[in-house]
Amino acid sequence: MNDHEHPSDGPRPFWKNKTGVVLIMLLAIGLFYLVREHFGHISANWPYLILLACPLMHVFGHNHGRHGQHSESPNKPRDPQGR
Repeated sequence: MNDHEHPSDGPRPFWKNKTGVVLIMLLAIGLFYLVREHFGHISANWPYLILLACPLMHVFGHNHGRHGQHSESPNKPRDPQGR
């Protein structure tokens, strides 16, 4: 058995398999050529694309519905003054 193989670790993630690496590289190459061919359209609409990214970052960038509850635990008892 090789020192780098650990059969008890379970299945490897997709991006660490040879097939996954090949597909990711093909996707990156295709994306590069797509951007290269349409750079005039992208650069002309760059401000609108940035504004479009704002709502997407708002939706996907939050902590899954835990708005403002980062430091408090739900079972923490309150002090007598209600803080």
